[in-house]
Amino acid sequence: MMAADWPSSPSDNELEELDQFLRAHAGDEDLLLDGVHGFLTALAIGPAPAKPDEWLPEILHEPFADPGEGERVLTLLAHLNDAIAPELETGTYEPILGELDTDGGPPAFTARGWCEGFSRGIDLRASSWEGRLGHDSELMELLGPIIALAIDDGVFESTAEFAPLDEEDYDDCLAQIPQVVGAVADYWRDHPLTADETASPASGGTRMPPRRRGGRWVH
Repeated sequence: MMAADWPSSPSDNELEELDQFLRAHAGDEDLLLDGVHGFLTALAIGPAPAKPDEWLPEILHEPFADPGEGERVLTLLAHLNDAIAPELETGTYEPILGELDTDGGPPAFTARGWCEGFSRGIDLRASSWEGRLGHDSELMELLGPIIALAIDDGVFESTAEFAPLDEEDYDDCLAQIPQVVGAVADYWRDHPLTADETASPASGGTRMPPRRRGGRWVH
């Protein structure tokens, strides 16, 4: 496919429309826009593709009251999902981040929602991710900045003593997300699942840190 034929990225207006719908229908542990983007990103770059009938139930949790609204929301979600791979190919991928109010200053960006969604995307293919993490430390090293953000923001639990990131380190990890996502996509493309990995569940070895449950992040 030529670059000109790739799906365009969603416009700001489309993202705002989807954001408003998700906020209006989200329960305490449901993903908002940043989380949905992280979730779809993990699936897009991961070891095994997921069909919409697998990932849509992780985002939408109740029937649409209006068929027209439902069609529109599904279109927006498809656009968001379909744009991830082309953005990675063209070097234009940027994570959708949340914002935190600061005392009198400009809003600060936070990766908490995006990391929460990313971790749920890994959960959907947990055996494949954890099986490989148990045998190849390169993948864990590639994920380092995302794991650091997730631990710092309380998405992952860490049994080891973990010094909080200072503002400069946090911003540096944020800036590395596009590079990390691209590197992980390249990793899985260059090292696809073997037949044994596809057939066998993960056992032992290195695993992603456990994810905290509960608590809604509103930004």
